[in-house]
Amino acid sequence: MTMDSKINGAEKADLQELPQIKERISFLYLERCFINRQDSGISITDDRGTVNVPAASISVLLLGPGTNVTHRAIELIGDAGTSVIWVGEEGVRYYASGRPLTHSAALLIKQAKLVSNNQSRMAVARKMYQMRFKDEDVTNLTMQQLRGKEGARVRKIYSQCAKRTSVEWGGRDYSVENYEDGSLVNQALSSGNSCLYGVAHSVIMALGCSPGLGFVHVGHERSFVYDVADLYKAEFVIPLAFELASKEVQDIGSKMRRAIRDSIAQEHLLERITKDIYYLLDDDAHLIETSFEDIVNLWDEKKGFVKNGISYGKEENGIESNGQILGDQE
Repeated sequence: MTMDSKINGAEKADLQELPQIKERISFLYLERCFINRQDSGISITDDRGTVNVPAASISVLLLGPGTNVTHRAIELIGDAGTSVIWVGEEGVRYYASGRPLTHSAALLIKQAKLVSNNQSRMAVARKMYQMRFKDEDVTNLTMQQLRGKEGARVRKIYSQCAKRTSVEWGGRDYSVENYEDGSLVNQALSSGNSCLYGVAHSVIMALGCSPGLGFVHVGHERSFVYDVADLYKAEFVIPLAFELASKEVQDIGSKMRRAIRDSIAQEHLLERITKDIYYLLDDDAHLIETSFEDIVNLWDEKKGFVKNGISYGKEENGIESNGQILGDQE
């Protein structure tokens, strides 16, 4: 028996056959375990035993300390369009991430176009703030005014949650390097925010957008991730963090991850993020339908694009181009 026959599993699925991002479970955090491939799924083994998980059903894998993963498992995870994010202890540090689900650059081009013009960038940023202030008109506010309103809103939410749960609140005070030195509520907030960043990052990557091209945040490789995640923190992270802190639970980071995972699934956050990104980028409906097609064109300054894989220039020598795909010709 050859080595290939030993390791071959299920055939690679076409992108159109894979579950869309909105149909997947939100995320799976793993640490101190061994991850391998088992046919069309991954096997996760630790000191408690082995569990098999269909790779295509997961939106994002958060891999924490002590995680060992085989090349075959990563190959399957990549083919399934599952985002992989390597994180630190309790998921509070980001190290690296994997590939997007889509092959299309249509939404990325739209994002780059919008962020490269001050007027269109301001319009998208105002949309983001308008989603927080649904009963107010923010169309004439400056970025400084919008930041001030948002700061006041978040401080009010912190104060209300602290009062409701009787949790002492001295402000957002945390250190990425010393996670356990923070108060219980700050630990829960850090853990919950990290999970929300991972989910937002996964959807952004799956849609083919750039995590670095932010409209409110700028200069960081995950600026757009922070833009998107900030839309949902007040709803998903802050209330849960104060609720768990009020119970003084042990291992609050782990409890917070499970609680926010359940909340994300119940409220269909993946689907909401997908729709909100299309709304923010003012995307046409046809891009949603074609975002998984494997299309490569050539840019043209007059036509926008022309077909790829054609031998252009024959007409210059008196030979009309017939549009034949060349393949590997010399």
